[in-house]
Amino acid sequence: MCLVWILAWTAFRGERQPSASRHNSFRRHLPRQMHVSSVDFSMDSFQRRETTISIGRIKPELYKQKSVDSEDNPNENIETCGKLNFTLQYDYENEMLIVKIIKALELPAKDFTGTSDPYVKIYLLPDRKKKFQTRVHRKTLDPIFDETFQFPVVYDQLSNRKLHFSVYDFDRFSSHDMIGEVVVDNLFEVSDLSRETAVWKDIHCATAESVDLGEIMYSLCYLPTAGRMTLTVIKCRNLKAMDITGSSDPYVKVSLLCDGRRLKKRKTTTKKSTLNPVYNEAIIFDIPPENVEQVSVAIMVMDYDRVGHNEVIGVCRAGPEAAGLGRVHWNEMLAYPRKPITHWHALVEWPRQATSFDSQGSCPSPKPPLTP
Repeated sequence: MCLVWILAWTAFRGERQPSASRHNSFRRHLPRQMHVSSVDFSMDSFQRRETTISIGRIKPELYKQKSVDSEDNPNENIETCGKLNFTLQYDYENEMLIVKIIKALELPAKDFTGTSDPYVKIYLLPDRKKKFQTRVHRKTLDPIFDETFQFPVVYDQLSNRKLHFSVYDFDRFSSHDMIGEVVVDNLFEVSDLSRETAVWKDIHCATAESVDLGEIMYSLCYLPTAGRMTLTVIKCRNLKAMDITGSSDPYVKVSLLCDGRRLKKRKTTTKKSTLNPVYNEAIIFDIPPENVEQVSVAIMVMDYDRVGHNEVIGVCRAGPEAAGLGRVHWNEMLAYPRKPITHWHALVEWPRQATSFDSQGSCPSPKPPLTP
């Protein structure tokens, strides 16, 4: 048997000898202490090595099963920020899920006064078109809502739906802050919904994923001699799904604003069933150089709905009074005229109560500088 192994090895070396480069490549993957010429090809040695290697590969600790009592709680490390109390019941006759938001307790203070102005948005996922919102309760960390909402849904579909509560702090002058969220993955976890059942849930603090609405890439270019600004909507990515199918039909609406009033608006085409639409569409506004410091643009990513009304996915803004990257982008456009400046912008919630883009108006002429 040993002779057979030696003859086979000799033949193998003879056939492979011309391929020196291939050998060198193969040898580089061998351990430094291993020399092919010194390998023992006896069966006893082969079996002994095989046994040793097999035992060495097994790591019992990797296969140790946890008992039910010692199993870690997956929600143990999630930070909470208060509690939400609500009731659930199913109306079999009208095929409605009835949700009553009763109250919230121990919410964190979001305002500098040490309080908050909370309200709650509610969705029956994966559909985001149908949503409800409670009234805003001023200056309280323990709001009592007592508001009832009804979601039309067939009983057999309830096992595939999730109830999503988002708790917000209303801000009159900027985008609203998300305090936290509650997600009920299993609507039957407390009862069969045949009668009204009270539920208490911890509010999980808002994370980047909670408030992520997606991003939009666009470029700004200003021609001072022509008094013309070109905003090119390039593409969006990771938009929030608004349809029950887990997708959206997004388009972009751009408004030219002056002192909060909309002067003009333009929109792109609609892209069907995508969360990562590509547009490459240019939108042009005529802005005289003397007015360029008075205007701004509001970019709204919308979800088209052929049956109901179109929903806002998220917004961003660019201009001299915009915050963060919106102001930086605008200033770069003015600093480098005739050159397209491109940035990705994160979308945020639309502050409906803070700013209205529906009113038409005109931009007043700039005031002349005071003469001494």
